[in-house]
Amino acid sequence: MSGNVIEAHGLRKEFTIRVKAGRLRRHKRVVTAVDGVDLVVRRGEMLGYIGPNGAGKSTTLKMLTGVLTPSGGEVRVCGLPPVARRTRLARHIGVVFGQRSQLWWDLPLRDSFDLLRHVYRVPAGDHGARLRRCRDLLDLDAFLDIPVRQLSLGQRMRGELTAALLHGPQVLFLDEPTIGLDVVSRQAVRGFLAELGRTGDTTLVLTTHDLADIERLCARLVVIDHGRVVHDGTIAALHDRYGSRRLVVAELDVALPEPPAPPGAPLLRTEADGHRLVYALETASAAEVVAGLAGLATLRDISIVEPDIEDVVARMYRAEPDVPGPRRPGPAARTA
Repeated sequence: MSGNVIEAHGLRKEFTIRVKAGRLRRHKRVVTAVDGVDLVVRRGEMLGYIGPNGAGKSTTLKMLTGVLTPSGGEVRVCGLPPVARRTRLARHIGVVFGQRSQLWWDLPLRDSFDLLRHVYRVPAGDHGARLRRCRDLLDLDAFLDIPVRQLSLGQRMRGELTAALLHGPQVLFLDEPTIGLDVVSRQAVRGFLAELGRTGDTTLVLTTHDLADIERLCARLVVIDHGRVVHDGTIAALHDRYGSRRLVVAELDVALPEPPAPPGAPLLRTEADGHRLVYALETASAAEVVAGLAGLATLRDISIVEPDIEDVVARMYRAEPDVPGPRRPGPAARTA
């Protein structure tokens, strides 16, 4: 049996829209939302699938889950053609889309879970074991008996995740699972998904605008723009391709008239009237930069700023040259 749970080749989706042409006439125009996407996802992978608004990522997911019929190409999910075998495929996949709920609005959360057991015909033992795991990892017990309509957004999202997993799907599709959540709920959801990925039992396909989700959860990143895949690889490869580099920020007691420029660590800029120097680490190490400065001035502080994937992706969308943008040490910075 193939180790691939998703195989798409030349996947294409076109929409026909009517455009106003004068007061009384309209003409048809074909818009290509997905334009020849090739995508192979192996069993147990955690894949981040991202792109700007209108790039085609949601359309891709809808074709993979059988909601939309492709205009061209071939696609198999769990060995099945999604549209032709949509009912059977539903037993092998879980879906959490922001605009679609699997929970019964007026019933307590516990009752929704029980109803889903019957919908998917899940044996009571398997259902109970999966529910206990979700209750532990997502802290569900405090609101299991509260009607869904009275739950907070974070509580409801934890309920949606549980509902999508109770039938033991091979693939879980998630569309913006942490959008709008408070800090506590966001951490709970990320921690749960990370644990799910560590077991390797469920393949995860995640679309999000919160790139922190991608960095914490996904080893592989696929970026789509104008319906085409523009990057498929690791986050590290994305940084390398678009010029992202770690920065060393040195705070000096005295400004240097001619700051050093160590080989492999160009000086990007000076700040605070020369008391702050920002170097980019290309081939040199942070220790080499610090050693070069220590002999010339007293160092107040040294910070290492990790690459920011959001900046990298933004530059990629704008097709900017390989130049890191100005950034100050923030939450991602680590003091050396």
